[in-house]
Amino acid sequence: MSFLPNSPEARDIKYHMHGYTNARAHLDVGPLVIEKGDGVYVEDSSGKRYIEGMSGLWSVGLGFSEERLMDAAMTQMRKLPYYHNFSHKSHKPVIDLAEKLVSISPVPMSKVFFTNSGSEANDTILKMIWYRSNALGQPERKKVISRLRGYHGVTIASASLTGLPNNHRSFDLPIANVLHTACPHHWKDAHKDESEEDFSSRMAEELEALILREGPETIAAFFGEPVMGAGGVIVPPATYWDKIQKVLKKYDILLVADEVICGFGRTGKMFGSQTYDIKPDIMVMSKQLTSTYFPTSAFMINDRVFEPIADESNKIGVLGHGYTGGAHPVGAAVALENLKIIEERDLVAHAAEVGERMLNGFHALCDHPLVGEVRGVGLIAALELVTDKETKSGGETPGMLGALMNSTLQNNGVISRNMIDAIAFCPPLIISKTEVDIIIDTVRRSLDEVQAEIG
Repeated sequence: MSFLPNSPEARDIKYHMHGYTNARAHLDVGPLVIEKGDGVYVEDSSGKRYIEGMSGLWSVGLGFSEERLMDAAMTQMRKLPYYHNFSHKSHKPVIDLAEKLVSISPVPMSKVFFTNSGSEANDTILKMIWYRSNALGQPERKKVISRLRGYHGVTIASASLTGLPNNHRSFDLPIANVLHTACPHHWKDAHKDESEEDFSSRMAEELEALILREGPETIAAFFGEPVMGAGGVIVPPATYWDKIQKVLKKYDILLVADEVICGFGRTGKMFGSQTYDIKPDIMVMSKQLTSTYFPTSAFMINDRVFEPIADESNKIGVLGHGYTGGAHPVGAAVALENLKIIEERDLVAHAAEVGERMLNGFHALCDHPLVGEVRGVGLIAALELVTDKETKSGGETPGMLGALMNSTLQNNGVISRNMIDAIAFCPPLIISKTEVDIIIDTVRRSLDEVQAEIG
């Protein structure tokens, strides 16, 4: 594809290397250049508008034009544009945010540590877990378990926790001490006539077998998203989290709830841990924490985690970890305003209401020849596309059907994202019923177009 000289598209392919993109193909395909946003819509450089059905990257909860977040950032910029929290320093926005997060936590938490992205947060948590094990005199307890198809980030450590092959290939990952157990996708992986409860029991038994093989005294923590996002919006089957938590408690293994996607209303509760009655020791937050108007992330730890870390830092003389931009005053100010808006406008309840409408609309498409499964909770959903409902296959080349549907939706004015052959939807929390209906109608029309194209 040729672009006009000095056009944004031409300059992009000349100078810009993209994430999650085929770097060689991009030189020919070029970018979709987004110029501006308004509510749940974004507009490209040609003036075409799209409903952003993925909230950017699962993250822009308040949409793309919330003036109060912009004002909060500018006000803080003028007062204190930057400071850190090293060596006993602090500032009011981050103090207020830490207090706010602990106050809304679904389980008792002790402290908040601030980072800049979900990847950094999970990377830091792994370090803290190892630090804690050493503090407890358990140097052998360094292994952690996450799940196949789970997503926890892209740094060396967090990408190792991530259970997706393309995050490991040619990166020499995963690193040592990171183990993976099964993904709880009942529709795809259940045995014939296996109920959700029986499937969940098998998942818990497989986890326990892994723990026993490795040695319970070597396992420090289990990482899991309440609902698995980038792995395809995998909603846990009935009794899954109850049974998994019983295994972890039996062997005194920490539970890390990765709420980067699920947190702040996405599942119809403030946190996904509330939706599934999860009792984590550590909670990870990012994305909708600031609606991604500013890169801010954080994790909360309970006293069970904090106290040994505090003792070890006292023994050494310092906790030798931190980030220049961690606990940024502008990010903290934006996060505080973001949380205030979510509460004032009751957007958690709104997400549950419009999410039910979206899921009902998608379930009405289950008779379509290309729809194998519809899954979701709150305002997050996915359609699993198939060419053969009996075998649950998407075709000879996994991902081609999903990619075709994704591009068709984009041509029709809705931005989505395909994970292999699953098409995900995670629109801003502010989306209206009318805008949900537009998404549903566009999905229906796009399914028909894809069906006609593949014959």
